[in-house]
Amino acid sequence: MKRIAITGGIGSGKSYVCRLLNQRGIDIYDCDDAAKRLMHSSTRLREQLTQLIGPDTYINNVLNKAAVAQFLLASDDNAHAIDSIVHPAVAEDFRNSGLTWMECAILYESGFDQLVDLVIVVTAPEEVRLQRIINRDDITPQKAREWISRQWPQQELQRRADYEIRNDGLLPLEPQIDNIIQQITTCNRQF
Repeated sequence: MKRIAITGGIGSGKSYVCRLLNQRGIDIYDCDDAAKRLMHSSTRLREQLTQLIGPDTYINNVLNKAAVAQFLLASDDNAHAIDSIVHPAVAEDFRNSGLTWMECAILYESGFDQLVDLVIVVTAPEEVRLQRIINRDDITPQKAREWISRQWPQQELQRRADYEIRNDGLLPLEPQIDNIIQQITTCNRQF
């Protein structure tokens, strides 16, 4: 069975597409949720993150998201240092999960593209993405642009993907999803 990743930039709607896939009986490993879970539950990760970021990383045994975000956004080196701790743990957890589908916003940056056979990218125009982020996270347009700028350009994700789902609010999602599932199912039968 092929392993498949769903990716896309922040605000593209990849989580919504994953919910639609889940309604079709496809269980999807959520890399973001797994990272959060592992940062809370793994003693090894907690120790490594605290050593890296400092004593305010966990307050009353709860991850201090503000402290982590401030450290992460301070420099690319800081972001890479966090990633070098969290990404290997998430990759191992995915391999042990028994699932064949994953949702991963930073598929290529994390190297998780090496864990899958096919990639589906969810895309949307930047203005649509910005509005979704602003509404969802209650942040300023400037902060939303900052988050977008920290990820790979959408065009690069499109270039590398095997399939694309356009989530612009105009094209219906259901036929796009069904078409890709049909193609993947046909491809799996050929192996």
